Amino acid sequence: MKKNRLFWIIGILGLIFDQITKFWIVQRLPQVGDTIPLIRDVFHLTYVINTGAAFSFFSGGAFWLRWLSLGVSLGLIAYGIFGPKMKLTEQLGYGFILAGALGNGWDRFLLGYVVDFLDLRLIQFPVFNFADVFINIGVLFLILATFPTKSVAKRRN
Repeated sequence: MKKNRLFWIIGILGLIFDQITKFWIVQRLPQVGDTIPLIRDVFHLTYVINTGAAFSFFSGGAFWLRWLSLGVSLGLIAYGIFGPKMKLTEQLGYGFILAGALGNGWDRFLLGYVVDFLDLRLIQFPVFNFADVFINIGVLFLILATFPTKSVAKRRN
């Protein structure tokens, strides 16, 4: 765990944050569909049950998505343990993806669905949660990781 410390920190703290926010929403908004406008008609907290993937894609696919989440999580954990020392951007990328996969996977296994609540109404965007955000942030970091660093670019010239 020392080898890729930031990967583990992001993965664990992201999972905890995701689960705390989902718990808070379920406690604060007891009925599915309940909403709290933070900025009326722009951004609300709306309690939604999602049986699909991120942003409600593959609705009704919770059964196979739980196994996908588990497979991704176990693969990332194995990579963090047995893989090489990762670059900073890779640790951030894989850590955020691990947090998101664990957060939504946890919901799928325990509840049979994912709790979503971040509701961007201004652009008619599907309701989502922090695990979805973390996965997207992770992908962005992994895209950044593909670009050569300045020292690599200098050596090529």
